[in-house]
Amino acid sequence: KFKETGEDRGGKYLSGKSVQKRETVIPEPDYRIPVVLIGVAGGLAYVDNLLAAAPIGLLGLLLLFQEVKVGNELQESGENVFVGGKNRWNYSSFVNWELWWPNFPVLVYFKETQTKPEGQVHFFPVIFNGKQLYETMVERAGPSKTSGPKP
Repeated sequence: KFKETGEDRGGKYLSGKSVQKRETVIPEPDYRIPVVLIGVAGGLAYVDNLLAAAPIGLLGLLLLFQEVKVGNELQESGENVFVGGKNRWNYSSFVNWELWWPNFPVLVYFKETQTKPEGQVHFFPVIFNGKQLYETMVERAGPSKTSGPKP
């Protein structure tokens, strides 16, 4: 653990090193994925393929609901029962991360070593502005190893 020893220009000294507090970045919402899923579900329902339309439509509605709701609650991620703690990881623990697909980002992957020393893999849907998310990840976690949109 680091011991706080003083302050300098808004940053705190921890064991003689200055650590700047970063501003929390919440990218703008991007409704493309839920809208596309709801549209596909509508098309499937129109041709009487309700078996396929129902799960796709429900996923679209879930993502739409999450996107509308999540901006206000992003600060507190809450308890994750699967990993036994909060959904918070230090960027320095990221081994790799990817944003798939750059022109229409749908999924984010990252692997971190904070949860388990051998690494823990995480996936989550992109319900934010993909370019803003990418730029923030590059700034805070470093460049992706293999791909990503060009800033």
